[in-house]
Amino acid sequence: MFRYIHKSGYMESEQAILALAALAQPTRLEVFRLLVKHEPEGLAAGDIAKSLAVPQNTMSSHLAILSRAGLVTAQRFSRSIVYRADLDAFRAVMLFMVRDCCDGRPEICAPLIEDLTPCCSPRRGGKSMSDRMYNVLFLCTGNTARSILAEAILRKDGHRHFRAFSAGSQPKGTVNPFAIRVLNSLDYPTGDLRSKSWEEFARPGAPAMDFIFTVCDNAAGESCPVWPGRPMTAHWGIADPAEVVGTDIEREAAFVEAFRYMKNRIAAFTSLPLSSIDALSLGTRLRDIGRIDGATNGHEKAS
Repeated sequence: MFRYIHKSGYMESEQAILALAALAQPTRLEVFRLLVKHEPEGLAAGDIAKSLAVPQNTMSSHLAILSRAGLVTAQRFSRSIVYRADLDAFRAVMLFMVRDCCDGRPEICAPLIEDLTPCCSPRRGGKSMSDRMYNVLFLCTGNTARSILAEAILRKDGHRHFRAFSAGSQPKGTVNPFAIRVLNSLDYPTGDLRSKSWEEFARPGAPAMDFIFTVCDNAAGESCPVWPGRPMTAHWGIADPAEVVGTDIEREAAFVEAFRYMKNRIAAFTSLPLSSIDALSLGTRLRDIGRIDGATNGHEKAS
């Protein structure tokens, strides 16, 4: 695989030229932008070609150039090759471009570097990153099980630095009783949990989110509202415990397992050094959290 970073920690000019040349062609630029939009799941080569209305053999050539430049990665799944944007590599390009900005004057360079990644930067407001509270929204389709578990866990475990919310694209209007049962048994408050639409958080006056996590595959693939602020997003899919059939003991066990998977993700999230990590590295860490034990990888029934 092409390596971007020199042993000194900086990109070399030849590497930057290769990356910039790869992006200096309209189709390849659109391919990269499309893949960034579909992080972290990526897209199959055929889907990329179809989306941009480019013949598959032509698209293969473009993808090969982007791969050689280190801007995309490829992984084979069965008969398909799935491509992903390498955001760390792109970050290296951006940092190379501004490395000597303004002769190293940080008061000038810092706003410029932040503006380079507006879609990926948590809102800072007027407070230190370590002093402020972060708003976190968990999304699912029905907002009845997984997103409810996540909201309750973060409310209790991260109450010092996080405000937790949940919503659904097609809310069922009621919370699954097994979710309530498991949360109560583990001493997590449930009194004000409710199933609600994600539109509540896209309206004027709604709290601006810093982070938005989808916890089911269907919600991850849907077109979301335009959120106020500049939230960072990631997919933390786990299997739907509400889909389990069997005795009450078996169904409750599925919710206990979902609770455990979600609690592990939230523990990893709340331990991140939010006050010192840059936006693109943080985005990578958030996506990595979504791949730990219990991660789903595919489609599911709406629930």
